[in-house]
Amino acid sequence: MKQSLQLRMSQQLNLTPQLQQSIKLLQLSTLDFQQEIDRFLAENPLLEVNAEHGSDAPGEGEAGGADEVNPAESSADGPEPEYGGNEEWSWEGRSGERSGDDDDAFDPATNVARELSLREHLLAQVGLLTLPTRDRAVLTALIELLDDDGFLPYTAEELFALFPDELVDAAELEVDDLSIALVRLQQLDPLGVGARDMAHTLELQLRAQPAGQVRDLALVLVKNCLDLLAARDYSKLKRQLKCDDAELKAAQSLIVSLNPRPGAQWSSEAARYVVADVLVYKQRNRWRVRLNMAAIPKLRVNRMYAEILQRNEGGSLARELQEAKWLVKSVQQRFETILRVAEAIVERQRAFFEHGEIAMRPLVLRDIATELDLHESTISRVTTQKYMLTPRGIFEFKYFFGSHVETEAGGEASATAIKAQIRQLIAQEDTTKPLSDSAIAEALAGQGVAVARRTVAKYREAMNIPPVNLRKTL
Repeated sequence: MKQSLQLRMSQQLNLTPQLQQSIKLLQLSTLDFQQEIDRFLAENPLLEVNAEHGSDAPGEGEAGGADEVNPAESSADGPEPEYGGNEEWSWEGRSGERSGDDDDAFDPATNVARELSLREHLLAQVGLLTLPTRDRAVLTALIELLDDDGFLPYTAEELFALFPDELVDAAELEVDDLSIALVRLQQLDPLGVGARDMAHTLELQLRAQPAGQVRDLALVLVKNCLDLLAARDYSKLKRQLKCDDAELKAAQSLIVSLNPRPGAQWSSEAARYVVADVLVYKQRNRWRVRLNMAAIPKLRVNRMYAEILQRNEGGSLARELQEAKWLVKSVQQRFETILRVAEAIVERQRAFFEHGEIAMRPLVLRDIATELDLHESTISRVTTQKYMLTPRGIFEFKYFFGSHVETEAGGEASATAIKAQIRQLIAQEDTTKPLSDSAIAEALAGQGVAVARRTVAKYREAMNIPPVNLRKTL
């Protein structure tokens, strides 16, 4: 093979560190973004938070090297109305600074409520019981075996097998001791805790109800016919239990009033908080958007270090200075992009803010990307985990995007609007004769929206609405 030299020209896209940083900051949620900013503040000595009120005069940041984040707001023509009460959307409120002379005495931890776990709630009750040391230890051991729903899926014999032999011998435990401890556990609050399963917990709660015909029928239902009741097979239930509609309906209502998961309210799952990136409000008959200033960190380059570097006295910090400037610029670009996208969404979805989700228009990422001359991937990053606070609630940007279905009149209806119509039809249906998916499709066709039965089923399942047989009542 003969070797030769060839000259080729090609184009290649290289992501600079600045662009990579901008992309990373843009795709972060508000809370993750704040954590990232805190990390930069801890690592870069040239970055600081501007806690001063007001902003610097134009050009002053450039002279002193003190660039600052100050994204433009969209409501420049008139004072903004109060939104959601007398809240002040400011960085000072976000950073936890307080006015007054008691700053040092203020402990934020004292204002945070801590809820008891199920285990702590039960152990507090055990502490009030007058029990021998051994019985108290056995009851405490059973509490430790409860699952998150408050169930203990073991019989007394199975529990006895779980205890180590040396502990059984030392405490002289027997199966009867565990049976007694189980009864004690099932008498604690919440009622039904310590049951083997859902049917057992419902049975325990029913036995605590006043005796009567309805309670007795409900006991038979949860012990023998819970599957039929869940499937709402009322005809078979009436034949099997030899009861009429009124009796079955009363027993069902009693069962529905019970708690099938007595320990669920003590779930230890941490709440995930959402911080709005923009605020949407109506002013002078126009829908306007402004940034939530509480979500914007007011960063700037430390003036003293910047002046030292200008005098060439701190060359070792030149890289940190450049990184600090890049970060300030990236943060400003993030919020400017979020604001532009939010304004475009609100402009396209004005009907939603006026009339609700039933008036939502079809919208895809490409529409906003074309309007703002941005790439679809950029719009995707901006609309993910970014939220807007509106008079109708708080929504993720992605909520306003969705596929469309053509109407008989030649127009388009968004998937969100169709879901709202389906929810409306089901809310107005006769629950003794609920609408099937086919009947809902026919009703939508009568309103000019032609959708297939399978599409109705898909949208209904997405909204966690049960099928027709599970919506039927007596």
